[in-house]
Amino acid sequence: MPTRSPRAASVTKLENFYTVKQAAKKLIPTDPDNPSEDNESGERWLRDGVNHKGWPHHRFGRRLMFSDSDLAQIAALHRNAPTRAGRPRTRAAA
Repeated sequence: MPTRSPRAASVTKLENFYTVKQAAKKLIPTDPDNPSEDNESGERWLRDGVNHKGWPHHRFGRRLMFSDSDLAQIAALHRNAPTRAGRPRTRAAA
C-alpha cells in the first residue's frame, strides 16, 4: 500500500468572508466626528470596483462577498494613490 508524502497532505484554511457593508467598514474608516454616518458611498465604491474594474471578490449565489485576502489586495491597489480634488491649477496670465 503506497504511503502519502507530506506534500500530499496539504491543509486548506478557510478565510473569513465579509458582506459588502462589512468590507466597506473594514476598508474605509468612519469619520470620528460622526460615527453614526452610514458608509453607503464606500459600499458603492466596492461594488463599482468589482463590476467595472475587476477587483478580487467571491460570489456565493447572488451574494457578493470579500475574503481577507481580497480586501488586502484591494487595499494594495490603492496604496499611496495620489488624490486629486477639484480642478487642476492653471497658470496666471502674464
